[in-house]
Amino acid sequence: MEILILLIPMSVVIALLIGAAFWWSAESGQFDDLENPGQRILLDDDAPIVAATALAKADGAQTLHRN
Repeated sequence: MEILILLIPMSVVIALLIGAAFWWSAESGQFDDLENPGQRILLDDDAPIVAATALAKADGAQTLHRN
């Protein structure tokens, strides 16, 4: 029973710390947009950049052969 004198205040402090961390993250905008970060991974635009680079290299190679 004497351990409750230690455990109850510790659990209250931990609960307050968790609540403060949640409040801080909600106020700083961590939960503003939950959908787009997951979709941004799926809609990555690496392919058009690679294709544009390949076209530029191909165009550069053609201009070298024309001279």
